[in-house]
Amino acid sequence: MIEQHETKPARPRRWLKIGTGLCALVTLSAATGWGAATFASTQIKNQNIDQLRTALKLRLPKTPIDALDCAGHGGLCEVVSKTTLFYVDTRAKYLVIGRIYDMEARQDLTAARLLELNPDLLTAGAARNDGRNAAETPRRPTSPAKVSLSGLPTKGAIHWGPASGHKLIVFSDFQCSYCRKLSDELKSLGARVEERPISIFGAASRKLSEQVYCSANPAAALHAAYGGLALARAKPCDTSGLDANEAFARKHGFGGTPVILRPSDGAVIEGYRSASDLKAFLNVNPKSSGA
Repeated sequence: MIEQHETKPARPRRWLKIGTGLCALVTLSAATGWGAATFASTQIKNQNIDQLRTALKLRLPKTPIDALDCAGHGGLCEVVSKTTLFYVDTRAKYLVIGRIYDMEARQDLTAARLLELNPDLLTAGAARNDGRNAAETPRRPTSPAKVSLSGLPTKGAIHWGPASGHKLIVFSDFQCSYCRKLSDELKSLGARVEERPISIFGAASRKLSEQVYCSANPAAALHAAYGGLALARAKPCDTSGLDANEAFARKHGFGGTPVILRPSDGAVIEGYRSASDLKAFLNVNPKSSGA
Protein backbone atom coordinates (compact mmCIF):
# COMPACT_ATOMS: atom_id res chain seq x y z
CA MET A 1 0.00 0.00 0.00
CA ILE A 2 1.11 3.60 -0.60
CA GLU A 3 1.93 5.31 2.68
CA GLN A 4 -0.88 7.75 3.36
CA HIS A 5 1.27 10.29 5.18
CA GLU A 6 3.42 10.74 2.10
CA THR A 7 0.56 11.96 -0.09
CA LYS A 8 -1.38 15.22 -0.05
CA PRO A 9 -5.01 15.30 1.14
CA ALA A 10 -7.42 13.78 -1.33
CA ARG A 11 -8.69 16.15 -3.99
CA PRO A 12 -12.02 15.94 -5.80
CA ARG A 13 -12.03 13.36 -8.57
CA ARG A 14 -12.11 14.52 -12.15
CA TRP A 15 -14.03 12.37 -14.56
CA LEU A 16 -12.93 12.17 -18.17
CA LYS A 17 -15.53 11.68 -20.85
CA ILE A 18 -14.16 8.88 -22.99
CA GLY A 19 -15.67 7.78 -26.26
CA THR A 20 -19.41 7.44 -25.69
CA GLY A 21 -19.32 8.11 -21.96
CA LEU A 22 -17.29 5.23 -20.54
CA CYS A 23 -15.92 5.79 -17.08
CA ALA A 24 -12.21 5.92 -16.37
CA LEU A 25 -11.00 7.65 -13.24
CA VAL A 26 -8.12 10.13 -13.16
CA THR A 27 -7.40 11.57 -9.71
CA LEU A 28 -4.92 14.43 -9.90
CA SER A 29 -3.75 16.74 -7.15
CA ALA A 30 -4.67 20.30 -8.02
CA ALA A 31 -1.28 21.30 -6.64
CA THR A 32 0.52 19.63 -9.53
CA GLY A 33 -0.53 22.23 -12.08
CA TRP A 34 -0.03 19.63 -14.77
CA GLY A 35 -1.50 20.31 -18.17
CA ALA A 36 -1.00 19.15 -21.71
CA ALA A 37 2.54 20.55 -21.78
CA THR A 38 3.61 18.38 -18.86
CA PHE A 39 2.15 15.21 -20.35
CA ALA A 40 3.95 15.98 -23.58
CA SER A 41 7.29 16.44 -21.83
CA THR A 42 10.40 14.55 -22.81
CA GLN A 43 10.68 10.99 -21.57
CA ILE A 44 13.12 10.41 -18.74
CA LYS A 45 16.51 9.11 -19.82
CA ASN A 46 17.28 5.51 -18.93
CA GLN A 47 20.29 6.50 -16.85
CA ASN A 48 18.03 8.56 -14.58
CA ILE A 49 15.85 5.60 -13.61
CA ASP A 50 18.16 4.73 -10.73
CA GLN A 51 17.98 8.32 -9.46
CA LEU A 52 14.20 8.17 -9.59
CA ARG A 53 14.15 4.86 -7.73
CA THR A 54 16.39 6.37 -5.05
CA ALA A 55 14.09 9.39 -4.71
CA LEU A 56 11.06 7.12 -4.36
CA LYS A 57 12.77 5.15 -1.61
CA LEU A 58 13.46 8.38 0.26
CA ARG A 59 9.90 9.66 -0.06
CA LEU A 60 8.13 6.30 0.31
CA PRO A 61 10.49 4.24 2.45
CA LYS A 62 7.84 1.66 3.35
CA THR A 63 6.52 1.21 -0.18
CA PRO A 64 8.24 -1.57 -2.14
CA ILE A 65 9.00 -0.63 -5.74
CA ASP A 66 8.54 -3.84 -7.74
CA ALA A 67 8.67 -2.27 -11.21
CA LEU A 68 9.44 1.18 -12.59
CA ASP A 69 8.78 2.23 -16.18
CA CYS A 70 9.07 5.74 -17.64
CA ALA A 71 8.38 4.91 -21.30
CA GLY A 72 5.06 5.35 -23.04
CA HIS A 73 3.29 7.45 -20.42
CA GLY A 74 3.65 10.99 -21.76
CA GLY A 75 6.27 12.08 -19.27
CA LEU A 76 4.97 10.14 -16.28
CA CYS A 77 6.59 7.06 -14.77
CA GLU A 78 4.60 3.96 -13.89
CA VAL A 79 5.29 2.45 -10.47
CA VAL A 80 4.17 -1.06 -9.52
CA SER A 81 4.09 -1.82 -5.80
CA LYS A 82 2.57 -5.19 -4.90
CA THR A 83 -1.11 -4.82 -5.89
CA THR A 84 -0.86 -1.07 -6.40
CA LEU A 85 -0.23 0.78 -9.64
CA PHE A 86 0.44 4.52 -9.56
CA TYR A 87 2.40 7.21 -11.38
CA VAL A 88 5.00 9.84 -10.49
CA ASP A 89 6.76 12.64 -12.30
CA THR A 90 10.40 12.20 -13.26
CA ARG A 91 11.62 13.79 -10.01
CA ALA A 92 9.24 11.84 -7.76
CA LYS A 93 7.84 15.13 -6.51
CA TYR A 94 4.22 14.49 -7.51
CA LEU A 95 2.26 11.25 -7.17
CA VAL A 96 -0.75 10.49 -9.37
CA ILE A 97 -3.35 7.88 -8.49
CA GLY A 98 -5.80 6.99 -11.24
CA ARG A 99 -5.85 6.04 -14.91
CA ILE A 100 -3.95 7.10 -17.98
CA TYR A 101 -6.07 7.06 -21.10
CA ASP A 102 -4.51 7.39 -24.56
CA MET A 103 -7.08 9.55 -26.35
CA GLU A 104 -5.52 9.06 -29.78
CA ALA A 105 -5.49 5.27 -29.52
CA ARG A 106 -8.69 5.27 -27.41
CA GLN A 107 -7.05 2.88 -24.96
CA ASP A 108 -7.08 2.74 -21.19
CA LEU A 109 -3.37 2.10 -20.61
CA THR A 110 -3.78 1.55 -16.89
CA ALA A 111 -6.46 -1.11 -17.28
CA ALA A 112 -4.42 -2.87 -19.96
CA ARG A 113 -1.35 -2.88 -17.72
CA LEU A 114 -3.25 -4.22 -14.72
CA LEU A 115 -4.74 -6.97 -16.84
CA GLU A 116 -1.25 -7.82 -18.06
CA LEU A 117 -0.01 -8.05 -14.48
CA ASN A 118 -2.81 -10.41 -13.51
CA PRO A 119 -5.25 -11.61 -16.20
CA ASP A 120 -7.47 -13.19 -13.53
CA LEU A 121 -8.53 -9.80 -12.21
CA LEU A 122 -10.63 -7.23 -14.02
CA THR A 123 -8.85 -4.04 -13.02
CA ALA A 124 -6.48 -4.81 -10.18
CA GLY A 125 -3.61 -7.28 -10.11
CA ALA A 126 -0.56 -8.44 -8.25
CA ALA A 127 2.71 -6.97 -9.47
CA ARG A 128 4.96 -9.06 -11.66
CA ASN A 129 8.36 -7.63 -12.51
CA ASP A 130 8.95 -9.31 -15.85
CA GLY A 131 10.71 -6.39 -17.52
CA ARG A 132 8.08 -5.81 -20.19
CA ASN A 133 7.33 -2.29 -21.30
CA ALA A 134 3.79 -1.10 -20.55
CA ALA A 135 3.72 0.60 -23.95
CA GLU A 136 3.99 -2.85 -25.54
CA THR A 137 0.80 -4.06 -23.83
CA PRO A 138 -1.54 -5.40 -26.51
CA ARG A 139 -4.68 -3.36 -27.02
CA ARG A 140 -7.78 -4.86 -25.44
CA PRO A 141 -10.54 -5.78 -27.84
CA THR A 142 -13.54 -3.49 -27.99
CA SER A 143 -16.92 -4.90 -27.09
CA PRO A 144 -18.45 -6.98 -29.89
CA ALA A 145 -21.65 -5.85 -31.55
CA LYS A 146 -23.40 -8.83 -29.98
CA VAL A 147 -22.56 -11.34 -27.27
CA SER A 148 -24.04 -14.69 -26.40
CA LEU A 149 -26.09 -14.44 -23.24
CA SER A 150 -25.87 -18.18 -22.65
CA GLY A 151 -22.83 -17.61 -20.44
CA LEU A 152 -24.48 -14.89 -18.36
CA PRO A 153 -24.35 -15.96 -14.71
CA THR A 154 -27.62 -16.73 -12.95
CA LYS A 155 -26.34 -14.89 -9.86
CA GLY A 156 -24.79 -11.45 -9.59
CA ALA A 157 -27.72 -9.33 -10.78
CA ILE A 158 -29.66 -6.59 -8.99
CA HIS A 159 -33.11 -6.10 -10.50
CA TRP A 160 -34.88 -2.77 -10.31
CA GLY A 161 -37.49 -0.75 -12.17
CA PRO A 162 -41.09 -1.67 -12.98
CA ALA A 163 -41.62 -5.32 -13.84
CA SER A 164 -43.56 -4.29 -16.95
CA GLY A 165 -40.76 -2.07 -18.26
CA HIS A 166 -38.57 -2.76 -21.26
CA LYS A 167 -35.70 -5.01 -20.17
CA LEU A 168 -32.03 -4.06 -20.28
CA ILE A 169 -28.88 -5.59 -18.81
CA VAL A 170 -26.31 -3.12 -17.52
CA PHE A 171 -22.73 -3.82 -16.39
CA SER A 172 -21.78 -0.98 -14.08
CA ASP A 173 -19.53 0.29 -11.31
CA PHE A 174 -21.16 2.23 -8.49
CA GLN A 175 -18.23 4.68 -8.47
CA CYS A 176 -18.76 5.51 -12.15
CA SER A 177 -20.39 8.90 -12.73
CA TYR A 178 -21.69 7.85 -16.14
CA CYS A 179 -23.33 4.80 -14.58
CA ARG A 180 -25.11 7.12 -12.15
CA LYS A 181 -26.28 9.35 -15.03
CA LEU A 182 -27.42 6.28 -16.94
CA SER A 183 -29.48 5.08 -13.97
CA ASP A 184 -31.39 8.38 -14.06
CA GLU A 185 -32.13 7.89 -17.76
CA LEU A 186 -33.25 4.32 -17.13
CA LYS A 187 -35.61 5.56 -14.43
CA SER A 188 -37.14 8.12 -16.77
CA LEU A 189 -37.52 5.42 -19.41
CA GLY A 190 -39.29 3.14 -16.94
CA ALA A 191 -36.96 0.28 -17.85
CA ARG A 192 -36.70 -3.02 -16.04
CA VAL A 193 -32.99 -3.19 -15.31
CA GLU A 194 -30.84 -6.21 -14.61
CA GLU A 195 -27.78 -4.46 -13.20
CA ARG A 196 -24.56 -6.43 -12.86
CA PRO A 197 -21.79 -4.74 -10.85
CA ILE A 198 -18.17 -5.10 -11.93
CA SER A 199 -15.14 -3.55 -10.22
CA ILE A 200 -13.67 -1.25 -12.85
CA PHE A 201 -12.03 0.91 -10.18
CA GLY A 202 -10.50 -1.89 -8.12
CA ALA A 203 -10.85 -2.89 -4.48
CA ALA A 204 -12.93 0.09 -3.35
CA SER A 205 -15.48 -0.60 -6.08
CA ARG A 206 -15.60 -4.27 -5.18
CA LYS A 207 -16.23 -3.46 -1.53
CA LEU A 208 -19.07 -1.12 -2.46
CA SER A 209 -20.54 -3.71 -4.85
CA GLU A 210 -20.56 -6.29 -2.06
CA GLN A 211 -22.27 -3.83 0.31
CA VAL A 212 -25.01 -3.21 -2.23
CA TYR A 213 -25.37 -6.81 -3.37
CA CYS A 214 -25.51 -8.23 0.16
CA SER A 215 -27.89 -5.61 1.56
CA ALA A 216 -31.40 -6.44 2.70
CA ASN A 217 -32.77 -4.36 -0.21
CA PRO A 218 -30.17 -4.37 -3.01
CA ALA A 219 -32.25 -2.18 -5.35
CA ALA A 220 -32.61 0.56 -2.72
CA ALA A 221 -28.95 0.22 -1.78
CA LEU A 222 -27.99 0.57 -5.46
CA HIS A 223 -29.67 3.95 -5.78
CA ALA A 224 -28.27 5.04 -2.41
CA ALA A 225 -24.78 4.15 -3.60
CA TYR A 226 -25.24 6.18 -6.78
CA GLY A 227 -26.48 9.05 -4.64
CA GLY A 228 -23.34 8.96 -2.52
CA LEU A 229 -25.28 8.00 0.61
CA ALA A 230 -23.80 5.91 3.39
CA LEU A 231 -24.97 2.31 3.31
CA ALA A 232 -25.95 0.24 6.29
CA ARG A 233 -23.53 -2.54 7.05
CA ALA A 234 -24.66 -5.65 5.19
CA LYS A 235 -24.31 -9.18 6.44
CA PRO A 236 -21.79 -11.29 4.50
CA CYS A 237 -23.36 -13.17 1.62
CA ASP A 238 -22.37 -15.32 -1.35
CA THR A 239 -20.60 -12.94 -3.74
CA SER A 240 -19.63 -15.52 -6.33
CA GLY A 241 -22.15 -13.90 -8.66
CA LEU A 242 -20.03 -10.74 -8.69
CA ASP A 243 -17.01 -12.85 -9.63
CA ALA A 244 -19.06 -14.34 -12.46
CA ASN A 245 -20.03 -10.85 -13.66
CA GLU A 246 -16.39 -9.88 -13.89
CA ALA A 247 -15.48 -13.10 -15.67
CA PHE A 248 -18.22 -12.46 -18.24
CA ALA A 249 -17.11 -8.86 -18.72
CA ARG A 250 -13.48 -9.91 -19.09
CA LYS A 251 -14.37 -12.63 -21.59
CA HIS A 252 -16.20 -10.18 -23.82
CA GLY A 253 -13.68 -7.36 -23.55
CA PHE A 254 -15.77 -4.84 -21.63
CA GLY A 255 -13.12 -2.20 -20.93
CA GLY A 256 -15.22 0.35 -19.03
CA THR A 257 -18.63 1.07 -17.63
CA PRO A 258 -21.48 1.28 -18.26
CA VAL A 259 -22.05 -1.47 -20.82
CA ILE A 260 -25.65 -2.01 -21.93
CA LEU A 261 -26.96 -5.29 -23.35
CA ARG A 262 -30.26 -5.94 -25.08
CA PRO A 263 -31.66 -9.22 -23.69
CA SER A 264 -33.58 -10.09 -26.85
CA ASP A 265 -30.46 -10.65 -28.96
CA GLY A 266 -27.34 -9.82 -26.91
CA ALA A 267 -26.65 -6.55 -28.74
CA VAL A 268 -24.12 -4.34 -26.93
CA ILE A 269 -23.60 -0.60 -26.61
CA GLU A 270 -20.95 0.96 -24.38
CA GLY A 271 -21.13 4.14 -22.40
CA TYR A 272 -23.78 6.57 -21.21
CA ARG A 273 -26.90 6.89 -23.35
CA SER A 274 -29.88 9.21 -23.05
CA ALA A 275 -33.42 7.86 -22.68
CA SER A 276 -34.10 8.64 -26.33
CA ASP A 277 -30.99 6.71 -27.38
CA LEU A 278 -32.09 3.79 -25.22
CA LYS A 279 -35.53 3.83 -26.84
CA ALA A 280 -33.89 3.60 -30.24
CA PHE A 281 -31.68 0.76 -29.01
CA LEU A 282 -34.75 -1.08 -27.76
CA ASN A 283 -36.73 -0.21 -30.92
CA VAL A 284 -39.36 1.34 -28.69
CA ASN A 285 -42.15 3.35 -30.29
CA PRO A 286 -42.24 6.65 -28.37
CA LYS A 287 -46.04 6.61 -28.36
CA SER A 288 -46.12 3.22 -26.69
CA SER A 289 -43.31 3.86 -24.19
CA GLY A 290 -45.35 6.07 -21.90
CA ALA A 291 -42.58 8.64 -21.93
